[in-house]
Amino acid sequence: MITAAIGSTGYNVMLLLHIGSAFVAFGPSFVWPMVAVRLKAAGEPVGPNIARLAGGNTVKIHGPAYAVTGLLGFGLAGMAGEINGENIYKMSQLWLSIAAVGWIAGLGIMFGLMGPAEKAAAAGDAAAEKKLSMFGGILHLILFVSLYAMVFKPGF
Repeated sequence: MITAAIGSTGYNVMLLLHIGSAFVAFGPSFVWPMVAVRLKAAGEPVGPNIARLAGGNTVKIHGPAYAVTGLLGFGLAGMAGEINGENIYKMSQLWLSIAAVGWIAGLGIMFGLMGPAEKAAAAGDAAAEKKLSMFGGILHLILFVSLYAMVFKPGF
């Protein structure tokens, strides 16, 4: 049973929450690299300073926000409505599958790779700082690919 359709108030509220949670999830992956560059330019240690300011936030705030983003996205797909008795959006559609795979990969990166790397960087591990930078870049790529899929809906 569909409780809301595309453009309805319920759907739009869900969409607002979906987009808002994505901002919370991805905001740091754009901000902290710039902070790291400024700290390096000032000759200050990056890992301990960022750990002091935001240590553990990936696992406590941004990862859970990313989980909520995906769950709300599935909710949006499910409540989009029907045409001729068939759901408008189905997991068999390429764009929705791309977004789902990206979401799962992003969760793995945030919780499985970034969390431990943040702890190591806080302890002064320079290699962990580089890994965090790489993981952030991968998250940017996932975000771009997912946004492309959601906006242009290939295979729809």
